[in-house]
Amino acid sequence: MKILAIDDQQLVLLPLQKRLTELGYDVKIETNGTSGIDTFNSFQPDLVIVDINMPGVPGLDVVKYIRQTKNSNIPIVVLSGDTQDKTITDGFDLGIDDYMKKPLSLNEISARIKRLIGKPETKAVESSSDVVIQERCVGVVIPCYNEEERLLSNEFLNYIDKYSGYHLCFVNDGSKDNTLKVLKDLQKGREDFITVYDCEKNGGKAEAVRLGMLHMAKKDDLDYIGFLDADLSTDLADFDDLVKTIETSNFKIVSGSRISRMGANITKESARKIISLTINFIIRKILKMDFKDTQCGAKIFSKDVIQIAFGEKFVTQWIFDVEIFKRMSHHFGLEKAKTLLCEQPLKRWIHADGSKLSMKDSVKIVMQLGQIAWVYRSPKSKKVNSASNLKTI
Repeated sequence: MKILAIDDQQLVLLPLQKRLTELGYDVKIETNGTSGIDTFNSFQPDLVIVDINMPGVPGLDVVKYIRQTKNSNIPIVVLSGDTQDKTITDGFDLGIDDYMKKPLSLNEISARIKRLIGKPETKAVESSSDVVIQERCVGVVIPCYNEEERLLSNEFLNYIDKYSGYHLCFVNDGSKDNTLKVLKDLQKGREDFITVYDCEKNGGKAEAVRLGMLHMAKKDDLDYIGFLDADLSTDLADFDDLVKTIETSNFKIVSGSRISRMGANITKESARKIISLTINFIIRKILKMDFKDTQCGAKIFSKDVIQIAFGEKFVTQWIFDVEIFKRMSHHFGLEKAKTLLCEQPLKRWIHADGSKLSMKDSVKIVMQLGQIAWVYRSPKSKKVNSASNLKTI
């Protein structure tokens, strides 16, 4: 029993293909409507699963080709995040047999397919799957420097195994220990969902994040790209809440915030907290924005601002988050930038043991803030483009 699945996002197709193959179906996948139509003609499937919103040939045109041009009555199932009544109605008017709205569990998808074409007679894996097919695909950059002992490998693997639509990019920032080997082992068998970007020399967190973000921006099937600390001081569930905010709003950047609030588990050392409040006061003056926590290591970006935020090297090594917001205000203007940036309180954030930023570094941070204030001192300053030529503190 043959199934053809067509979706422009490979991160959606791969877990779907794996699950249906385990159930005994012969499955082929295509990432665009044109190749999907070609495969339909050569493969002659018993059922077609198709997304609606695809570049080039959209899903409803694929349905129209199968029903009207080929005059075929095989079952067609739409799997899409498009929930508009008109789209759904147009699909059924063209002759689709079912409309499945993302996000959706693989168990439900499998059950609907079995209802339409039955299940293969061949021996198959009957265990259920708790994997959820997401509506959007997200890239997450995780900078790593000497993380051999701290990297929470199981937490990362368990999350991407359960929630499709996530692609993790671990950036090895010239680690001196066995971090690269740990990352390669983590990637093994999951190459479609995990990328390891290796920097031979240590360039600092700012450059590691920047290179990782630019690398992930080249992937066409990602809707949003963000970064997250390797120690998971912000956990993946909280990060997913940031993603939900950006996909349901007009914000271009959603930044996590470690501000204390009722019901949240936010822990910091008391001395660190005092220093953080002082530095944050200076940051607010530089940005002219009321950000309570710019330095949280959890942020998600719309792809269309990646080049604006990360195209040029950062002036500083540690306070690059401030530069990101400053670049947004230079590009869009301060008032417009304020409407594109969102600060969202986290439910949980814990200062993890082994963090490499000591309290003594606070002096350097203040110096770097002064450097940022000088370089970005006026809107669209001529100095910005030459910022990477300044010596980093």
